[in-house]
Amino acid sequence: MSDRFVHEEHVWGTVVVIDIRFHRSGRHNLDKAIREVSEWLHDVDSVFSTFKSDSIITLLRTGQISEDEVDAGVANVISRCRRMVDITEGAFDPWAVEGGFDPSGLVKGWAADRAAEILTEYGFHDFMINAAGDLAIRGFVEPGTRWTIGIQHPHLPDQISGSVELTDCAIATSGRYERGEHIVSPHGTPIVASSATVIGSDCATADALATALLIAGRNGFQWFQRLPGWSGQIIIDDTVISHGPSFD
Repeated sequence: MSDRFVHEEHVWGTVVVIDIRFHRSGRHNLDKAIREVSEWLHDVDSVFSTFKSDSIITLLRTGQISEDEVDAGVANVISRCRRMVDITEGAFDPWAVEGGFDPSGLVKGWAADRAAEILTEYGFHDFMINAAGDLAIRGFVEPGTRWTIGIQHPHLPDQISGSVELTDCAIATSGRYERGEHIVSPHGTPIVASSATVIGSDCATADALATALLIAGRNGFQWFQRLPGWSGQIIIDDTVISHGPSFD
């Protein structure tokens, strides 16, 4: 029997890949764990999709409900978004986009964090969840061997610009190559970088920071003073600029 299990869940118009290794755990409750993670991901889509007319986020965006009427999960995302607006000095601002509040730049990572918690609760120690470029990483790919993560080159889609070896953390990359020019500065300023990667303790923060760093460029490295141990990397044209211990 293979010591690896890979599941692909089609959700959010993309694919979430769950890669579990079994050198420190068995397969007991694997089916239940994958089913619960899959249900969670689809629940997130039903609540936070800006494309569904009946989602909570659409109702918020259209003024049909207020923030006082949302559940604890949505309230947590709103709170996390406000913190990221503060940390990034407005470079990440879900309230400053066309159509109203849109937390999509944080929710994907937030969902990956909870999916990782579910797998941990079921007793799995070594896995990676890849939520369309936002990765929640736990344990080791093999005994004592960290996960090697390649960072996609922003101009050469079949190549990587570099790689890092990671365990028990999150990494998120935002690039102008993803779905075309989908990143929009909330305040109309030019987007500085071609891609931005952030490594830290949780995927929600990494997701939002990567988007903001793409907009701010190297000026955004000052935000990391409030996030000890976090790391960031940007690519401008063909120049790679790194900050923090993960890239030392």
